[in-house]
Parts: sequence; structure tokens; C-alpha cells
Amino acid sequence: MTASALLETNDLQVHYGRVEALPGVRLRVEAGRIATLIGPNGAGKSTLLNALMGALLKPGTSRGAIQFDGEDISGLSVPERCSRGLCLVPETRELFGSMSVEDNLVLGAYLHRKRRDDRSRSDLERVYALFPRLKERRLQEARTLSGGERQMLALGRALMARPRLLMLDEPSLGLAPRIVGEMFQVISRLPSEGIAVLLVEQNARAALRVADYGYVLETGRVSLEGPAQTLQHDPQVIDTYLGLSARHKEASA
Repeated sequence: MTASALLETNDLQVHYGRVEALPGVRLRVEAGRIATLIGPNGAGKSTLLNALMGALLKPGTSRGAIQFDGEDISGLSVPERCSRGLCLVPETRELFGSMSVEDNLVLGAYLHRKRRDDRSRSDLERVYALFPRLKERRLQEARTLSGGERQMLALGRALMARPRLLMLDEPSLGLAPRIVGEMFQVISRLPSEGIAVLLVEQNARAALRVADYGYVLETGRVSLEGPAQTLQHDPQVIDTYLGLSARHKEASA
């Protein structure tokens, strides 16, 4: 049985003046699933995430339908999209460097604090259980953390907002392989907690390994899509994004 769509776009376009950044993208993220978006630098992956969040980094125009849980959110502001359960962890991470790790995390729960929600403490303990190093460093200023710890903090802060759909932009960027493995282990567990994921990632191998469905974005268009396991064995994906070693492994299997 096909899961219900939590997020769907139909002919989503982004223009910066006369420059067409996204000519028209159609994608779907199902509830309780991980979808990944892979492709070369400059393909428009980050632009797509920012358009979905309503947070285009440059003055531009976005057209096309964005449906979130059956509602058209195209005209909603960033805070309104956040309140409905849409959350983006940008590539830049955007932490408050002079604030402590714990204060950064608590800020992630600001929507629920306004409602005097007493679950914030349990949410905090849940994040610490996922990332024990953050608990060890909870009183440190965020700017003193390593790159991997900053990424953990950015992801943990997003989880404090209790997202229904978490969008991640290059979570493995600049991280050591061991930290990348830890990060993807956490990401793979999120659907079991009721959180759908849209993952933009240069590490196509790791992304397709944890995803249920994948899209290949090239020059602003989806050139290929399908179940992630199928894409892992697609010759075009292997040659362009997974490397020749994967092709050799396929041949010898």
C-alpha cells in the first residue's frame, strides 16, 4: 500500500529575475518515509529546499503548488510553515555561537514554549539520548564545538521543534566519516518516530542507503526518480554519483 503524501509539489518554479533556477519540479515525500535529492553542485537542490520553506535566500519569485498534508502552503510565511510542522536544517547550520548548547536546543522549542508545553524537558532528554556528546557539552558555547558536534546541535535543535517533515541540506558536509555514519544512523531512525525526511546530500551512496525514494536533480529538473534501492543499481547513477567501484561491484555480484 502506498503511504499518504505529506508533501507534494506540482511544477514548482523559482526565478531570479530572468534567471530560471528551477524550471518546474514535481516531487513527493510520503509520511513516515525518507526521500533524498541528489545531484551536482548548482543543480538547484538548496534553492528547492528554501522554496519549500518559503525562505529563498535571494530576492526571487516562486510559482507552483506546494501541498503539505493536503493544504496549499504556497502563500504562507516561514513561521506559519514551521507551525504546521515543516522544518529546515540549512547547510550553514545557523547556530547561536555565543549561546550554550542547551540554550540553542531550548530555542528550537520556542513554538511549544509559547503554549506552555511541559514536554520540552522530555524533548531535550530525547535529543541528549540521540546525541550524548551534546549532553556532555550542554554548558559550552556553540562556537567551541567541533564541526560534527555543531551538526548534531543543528539537527537536535530542529527535533526540538517536533517537526512532521524535516528537511536536511548537506548534513554530512565537512564531517569525518565516523561522524557521518553516526549522523545517518540517527536520520534513519526518524521515520520510526513519525518524522518524514527530505534529505539533500552530496554523499549519494549514504543518502540512497537510508532513503526509501530518490530524486536526481540536474540543472533544475528531476532527471531521474525511483525507489532508492533501484537507483543504487542504475548505471547512470552509478557512473555519475556512486563511482566506478560500484559498477565493478555490480558486475561481480
